[in-house]
Amino acid sequence: MGPAAKEKRKEEAKGLKRVALIGNPNVGKSVIFGLLTGKYATVSNYPGTTVEVSFGNINLNGTRFVLVDTPGVNNLLPMSEDERVTRDILLSERPALVVQVGDAKNLKRTLVITIQLAEMGLPVVLDLNMEDEARDRGITIDKEALKRLLGADVVGTVAPEKKGVKELKNAILEDSKVPGFVIDYGPVMEEYAEKITALLPKTNISRRSLALMILAGDESLAGWLKSRLDGEKLEAIESFREECALKMGRPVGLHINEIRLKKASEITESVVKKTGEKEHRFIQLVSKISMHPLWGLPVLLLVLYGIYEFVGVFGAGTLVGLVEEKLFGEYLNPMFTKVIDLLVPVPLIRDLIVGEYGLVTMALTYAIGIILPITTTFFIAFAILEDSGYLPRLAIMSNRLFNIMGLSGKAVLPMVLGLGCGTMAVMTTRILEGKRDRLIATFLLALAIPCSAQLGVILGMLSSLSALAMAIWATCVMVVLLFSGWLAARILPGERGEFFLEIPPLRKPALANVAVKTAGRVTWYLKEAVPLFILGTFILFVLDKLALLKVIHKIASPVIVGLLALPEKATEAFIIGFLRRDYGAAGLFAMFQDGLLTPTQALVSLVTITLFIPCLASFFMIIKERGMKMALSMLAIITPVAIAFGALLNLALRSLNIAV
Repeated sequence: MGPAAKEKRKEEAKGLKRVALIGNPNVGKSVIFGLLTGKYATVSNYPGTTVEVSFGNINLNGTRFVLVDTPGVNNLLPMSEDERVTRDILLSERPALVVQVGDAKNLKRTLVITIQLAEMGLPVVLDLNMEDEARDRGITIDKEALKRLLGADVVGTVAPEKKGVKELKNAILEDSKVPGFVIDYGPVMEEYAEKITALLPKTNISRRSLALMILAGDESLAGWLKSRLDGEKLEAIESFREECALKMGRPVGLHINEIRLKKASEITESVVKKTGEKEHRFIQLVSKISMHPLWGLPVLLLVLYGIYEFVGVFGAGTLVGLVEEKLFGEYLNPMFTKVIDLLVPVPLIRDLIVGEYGLVTMALTYAIGIILPITTTFFIAFAILEDSGYLPRLAIMSNRLFNIMGLSGKAVLPMVLGLGCGTMAVMTTRILEGKRDRLIATFLLALAIPCSAQLGVILGMLSSLSALAMAIWATCVMVVLLFSGWLAARILPGERGEFFLEIPPLRKPALANVAVKTAGRVTWYLKEAVPLFILGTFILFVLDKLALLKVIHKIASPVIVGLLALPEKATEAFIIGFLRRDYGAAGLFAMFQDGLLTPTQALVSLVTITLFIPCLASFFMIIKERGMKMALSMLAIITPVAIAFGALLNLALRSLNIAV
């Protein structure tokens, strides 16, 4: 019995019923999850946010449930790892109820999932979310008529405004029904579906639905079937599948999908009424322009300029000046130094707290005084981009660019998430269809995508240099990203995945959403980053007291001083950069503020540390997702690439006498 099955047994023993949240990407499942459980889940106006299963408890009028928030799916015939996770939850655990969250603007797409849930024999409550956006597009749905056609409960919600949540809770409490309609796939398909059904063991979902998955060529079921059937039955099933494909004369999966789409279209046409769209023409125009491969570039540049001004100038300049220079530099650090000098007689302990590598004077000053203001402003900017719906449009616009790297535009989603947190972004590569795509995306995330805190520090330093320095840094990172992706796409076998992405409406970011997401991420930063800053500072303190820091400086001198032309002290930034990339960048930031780096050295160090090895947390996530061998291989490639490119940049700047 697996861990999930054991957990379900415990829930059943406690009298808890399991409810699964299922739905297409970007339909508001995570918002509904938060409203029902009171538990925060990352919520964004773009697909791919939920990449792991989240659990939360609900108590409705004394009846207790466990709510499972699953990754978004476009089909329950898995094409990606996250779709397989969702399908396997239904197959292995059979929830007491499925709450399918659908997009009221796109009922046809929603019903394709409903049809598959009906074929599985699962009780369903259909929640048509985003009713306000549907109304703005002139779409109204006769929910009572839809309820009669499906034979299942249908409710409507506007999750951000908490509208319809009471009705949804009531529907969960009622005895939900399995949707009552059955689709006929034609005599050939039905004949072989019946033959395979007869060979299958008893399961948590209907055997007919499994037979249809097998006929459609679902290879992800191979292990499940092998563990439950003998060789003779497996051979018979494979024989039936091949015979059916020959008789059909066309891909069986395509035939099944077409029949389901036809049924979904028929239901949609009978319950949906369309009037004129209410969406403002200017918003429609901006939406179209932002997705255009050429005209979308000015929009992107405007967005980047806004981020630069808000994060690089205001966050790294004004706020850091107030917090680090004023609060810590003039008040807190002198105060702590005086107090510790008076209360602590042991010099070693005094140095540990307020010395050159002190836990207060270095760790907290870096973490709170330098990084926190920059990180907070970046989190605010990132939340605004998420909630506005711009990021999926960026994916559409950048599709051709990602094709160069052997990826589809969908890969922009983990890349953009990487600007927030590399650890989460590596996990999000599960939304990509093929193993090859996931591997390339993971490699590029580790190599050339700076996390939010690191990027904020980088923008802060660049804002003190020049526009030319900013352009050189961005060009260097982009060149490495494109060339490395292009090369990896030609070395690794396979083809890139197809690109399908639902585009949400462009909307004014909700202040409450931005505030909640920013607060959640700042809290996460304080919990995760500050302890690592303290650990990194303690390691530097120990190395310094054991005189090992000077040894490391000398060992690294041929690279740091010789190739990169940086001061020996910059070695420390790269050492602690493995614990936290932003901590390493903060060390360079402090050196630059103290006049220990020239503008040219600052630019070289920034390019090098951007391309440097991922932080410890990201490295562990790469091990988890791609395996130890692949993680170490990436590390072995990334380190010399970062140093070599930094050395080439240093040589070019000095040879051409370019002043930045």
